[in-house]
Amino acid sequence: MKKFIALVVARSKEYYRDRTMLVWTFAFPFVVLLGFAYGYAGKSDPVLKVGLYPAHAAFEAPLKDFLSISQIQFIDYTDENLALGRVRRHQLDLLIHYASVPGSSPLVYTLNPETDRASLAERLLKSSAPAGQVLERQELTGKKIRYVDWLVPGLMSMNLMFSSLFGVGYVIVRYRKNGVLKRLRATPLSAFEFLSAQVVSRMLLLLITSSLTLFGAMLLIGFRIQGSYLSLMAFIAICSTSLISIGLLVASRISSEEVADGVLNLMTWPMIFLSGIWFSLDGASPWVVAISKCLPLTHIVNGMRAILIEGQSLGSLVPEMLGLSVTAAILIAVGSAIFKWR
Repeated sequence: MKKFIALVVARSKEYYRDRTMLVWTFAFPFVVLLGFAYGYAGKSDPVLKVGLYPAHAAFEAPLKDFLSISQIQFIDYTDENLALGRVRRHQLDLLIHYASVPGSSPLVYTLNPETDRASLAERLLKSSAPAGQVLERQELTGKKIRYVDWLVPGLMSMNLMFSSLFGVGYVIVRYRKNGVLKRLRATPLSAFEFLSAQVVSRMLLLLITSSLTLFGAMLLIGFRIQGSYLSLMAFIAICSTSLISIGLLVASRISSEEVADGVLNLMTWPMIFLSGIWFSLDGASPWVVAISKCLPLTHIVNGMRAILIEGQSLGSLVPEMLGLSVTAAILIAVGSAIFKWR
């Protein structure tokens, strides 16, 4: 344990003594956050968004004319609770779904009366419905989520990704190139101990930086945490460990900083645009959604939003946490087995 603790302390000191990296880690999320908060203030999407559950094809017969309105974006949902949550948070103007209660109307639509465009979507639905088609109205109420509030979990997740991959993977490659690993190899230190210390050191730093970023968002834009702070920290610990393990695997054999930079950039940029950081993937092409589900950052972003915005507990995120934990364990084991000191 003395060797392990010494490595954790040494790596932590190296991090906070690097002023450039320290400023970048804290400043970057706030610059982007303030830019979106004030640059897009007052702007709204003019297109109506209508959700369909269980599937688009189920409504082609009774609502053919309504579905043909090109000014409306129709989004299919396979999870009714997820779609209802979108209505509650003003992200959907209307949700149309079959009634699940025997004896009720064949078509039910749900709206949030506090949404600005819900009444317009309701009028279009009623005017285009065929004669004799019975529609039943249901209401949900909830606070509107600003785009900047929706963006905070995504920015925190992106910061986790960059700090984990580049802050660990790139640094280890630099150690190898500068001969630091060669010197450490002469000590009674195993590859697993070295890599584990890197994981713990970076994870602790990410917990601190994520907390400061979150509190900064609360002060600057009035962001409010809906879930438990302890649940959030536990989830961040698991997420950061999983991302760090990816960086460790990349750095386990590479000796060139240029190659490491290229590989890490090749991994990060697809996740930036396909993980739902900047915009929702609801209604995206099926192949985009399929790729997104294969990226670890997608599950991290969704989990962060579930805790911060929806107020969910860790119990609802067990599948995501289990997948990330298994991934971290496998990658750390593989990285330790193929690790090259020289």
